[in-house]
Amino acid sequence: MPLLQNHIAVVTGAGSGIGRAIARGYAREGARLVVLDINAEAAAETAREIRDANGRAESFALDVTRRDDCVAMAKQVADKVGSVSILVNNAGIARRNGMLGAAEAVTKDWEDIIAINLNGVFNVTQAFLESLRAAKGRIINIGSIQSFMHLRTPTSPAYTASKHGVLGLTRALAAELGKDGVRVNAIGPGFIETPLNEKTRAGNPELVKVFVDHTPLGRTGKPEDIVGPAIFLASDLSAFVTGSIVMADGGYRTI
Repeated sequence: MPLLQNHIAVVTGAGSGIGRAIARGYAREGARLVVLDINAEAAAETAREIRDANGRAESFALDVTRRDDCVAMAKQVADKVGSVSILVNNAGIARRNGMLGAAEAVTKDWEDIIAINLNGVFNVTQAFLESLRAAKGRIINIGSIQSFMHLRTPTSPAYTASKHGVLGLTRALAAELGKDGVRVNAIGPGFIETPLNEKTRAGNPELVKVFVDHTPLGRTGKPEDIVGPAIFLASDLSAFVTGSIVMADGGYRTI
């Protein structure tokens, strides 16, 4: 029997990259998918790919920074699709600008990254919480190696702060929601080749080499490398796992 049969799973930022890979992986394991992305066309394409593979999926456009829209989306999903039992908070952005740039640009980076990467996790989780509690559901938040450290390579303090925040929120929610049977965990990807970093990879191969040289497995990750951990955390295989982060970084944090 598929591991996620009879589940309805919401994945944010599922129009590309890690989110799209997780959505497709969940569908292969029998879940019905609700594909959310700020880009409606990208979300629809993910849903089409799932349906073309004989899976079940609906897509909707959502800006996770808009709290009222998140609440409205949760109601729409409940009415049109059903009770959600799995939530993957994947939507996020990354910018590699430090603190010493132009004040206006640094401030905008901070506001945008925190709004999407951290506030967005709160907004969507709060919106779907009633359904998740009723279903004794599972929440999976996408953290990072930067949930633990600020990388020596160029990166923004806002991104590091947001991913530290995601891990802290994961642990806080696990402690609070455990009595309701809701499990809350995170995944910590390393350097994963996604559209989010495509320009960085193309324009700065030396940066990629720094990551690979520091990674025991000797390669960058692919979105599919995150699918296995995401299925594990959403399934009954992890029935006694909560408040944890599964690192999928090729061993980056070991050296």
